Amino acid sequence: MTGTDSLDDLQLLAGTAARARGDALFPALAQYLAKALNAPEALISQVIATERVKTLAVFAHGASEPNYEYDLAGTPCADVLKGDVVHIESGLADQFPHTAQGYQGYFGVPLTAADGTVLGHMCVYDSSALPVTERQRLLCDIFAGRAAAELQRLRAERELKESEERFRDLFDEAPIAYVHEGVDTRFIRANRTAMRVLGLTPADIREFYGRTLVPDTPEAQARIGQALESIGKGADTSGVVLELRRKSDGRHIFIQWWSRPDPSGTFTRTMFVDITERVLLEREQKRLQSENRYLQEEIKSVHNFEEIIGASPGLLKVLDDVRRVAPTDATVLIAGETGTGKELIARAIHSGGRRADRPFIKLNCAALPSGLVESELFGHEKGAFSGALARREGRFELANGGTIFLDEIGELSLDVQAKLLRVLQEQEFERVGSSHTLKVDVRVVAATNRDLRQEVRAKKFREDLYYRLNVFPVELPPLRRRAEDIPLLVQFFVQKYAPRVGRRVDAIEPEALLALSRYPWPGNIRELENLIERALILSSGTRSVVPPELLVVHVPMSEAPRPALTVPAAMSDGDDIDPLERTGLHDVQREHILRVLKSTHWVIEGDAGAALKLGMKPATLRHRMKKLGIDRSMQRASP
Repeated sequence: MTGTDSLDDLQLLAGTAARARGDALFPALAQYLAKALNAPEALISQVIATERVKTLAVFAHGASEPNYEYDLAGTPCADVLKGDVVHIESGLADQFPHTAQGYQGYFGVPLTAADGTVLGHMCVYDSSALPVTERQRLLCDIFAGRAAAELQRLRAERELKESEERFRDLFDEAPIAYVHEGVDTRFIRANRTAMRVLGLTPADIREFYGRTLVPDTPEAQARIGQALESIGKGADTSGVVLELRRKSDGRHIFIQWWSRPDPSGTFTRTMFVDITERVLLEREQKRLQSENRYLQEEIKSVHNFEEIIGASPGLLKVLDDVRRVAPTDATVLIAGETGTGKELIARAIHSGGRRADRPFIKLNCAALPSGLVESELFGHEKGAFSGALARREGRFELANGGTIFLDEIGELSLDVQAKLLRVLQEQEFERVGSSHTLKVDVRVVAATNRDLRQEVRAKKFREDLYYRLNVFPVELPPLRRRAEDIPLLVQFFVQKYAPRVGRRVDAIEPEALLALSRYPWPGNIRELENLIERALILSSGTRSVVPPELLVVHVPMSEAPRPALTVPAAMSDGDDIDPLERTGLHDVQREHILRVLKSTHWVIEGDAGAALKLGMKPATLRHRMKKLGIDRSMQRASP
């Protein structure tokens, strides 16, 4: 090999090196290949299918030509693509008459990958004989190696791109949310699931910070602070339940997430799943459990609104008010002295309305320290105050959809009154220690034994709250104005408590009933109930349950003390004496039924009938009238 040949070879190699990569490489190789073998035509191809190739570059008669595809069958290229170097110095057209007309010389070299796979080939052909020297063969090997390397690179690049596209599709379409974010929580990339869960659009991603979704509560901020601290130290953070607020609508959601810092330390890979439905379900279960526990406690306290006993005009007026207001959602303010049965009336209002199948939740505002009333009403977050070890739902949350009964509402402090006013006006509030607003649908029934108008004048009760509560006032008369109801109440309480203390009662002395009717009852019905229960407990002996000297009801100073209650021995089975005659209630009940019949113009059945007002079935009332000697002839005699 001469010095001139070496110089030419170096120039050829330098020419291909200058075009080391990309689409420009193959045309350059085809051109230098033709020049190196002194041939007019050369091409470089890649395999695209079995027995078929596509040219990557075609050089003919001094210029590049368009690429094309062709079948290998019947061509010398078929043997080259099997991995052999093929050299036909002359006679090409004779060997391949169908594909090589007009050509005599041919030289082809396979393009082989490192694993032995034939990726394509390069060849030159000439219309005249084509001798090939050893130097030319060496150059062709170098060109072939360069072309094969580029084909491998392009194939790897293509496969990488396809892989990235596949992974991009998996990333974007994955049912699990994926986010790439900086260590400062700035979003770099988020898939569709993440954007949907967080309420983001593609336009939001740029310059968006994930920490802005975290609610401004001590608990949530503490969690995000701990997570960012762990990530800053290069530690994985996983399995953390975190409450977020969606960007699009501000709705609270809950996610469980896993985050791993990139080895570069510049960003983190985070994936998360939306567990809002699960968390809300667990909260609802917890609420129902709390409600269930509360209702069980209520059941244990043996509250029965059927215990509204009596038919005095004052009580009938109250019951008529209850019948009118119960089907509405109007706020009711029940006023009455202690022990008049305000809670029973509140329960009757709830049971007679559309919320009867929903919770009836009560709170005695006077039974708790003022500092705890707000927490009881509205609930609190974990850590909101000393001793708040867990989140707790308040009574308003428990009563959602139902009725809340606020007993002794006049005891509320002014600051709690302001927050209660907001609930009445807006039906919304925040738990203690939270800035998140909760919406509720609650009917409010309040009760008080105070004169709230006087409290307003004394600046102890908000005037605006008073008017909000006093939409429909109901005033319960004290027992001293319901003297005609006392015999019925006594009979009811005796029947209620006698079995509990192992007594069977069959007589109440008329003198005792008279004394009970004269007593002013400062403790009202509750005092009467306690008195009857105590009398039954203190009674002894087999013939006299309560000796007269054990119980004395103190009547006004103008009256001498009298024995209050005597309960003689139980009657034996088969005794057919009317108990009413022995209890002294015969005349009382007869007079009471006559009074009600007169008020209803002797109408027995129907909504305006005496049976309904007396709480009896019409047939029961007729039987009782017959037993008491009441008939319609008395209607004409009555004034």
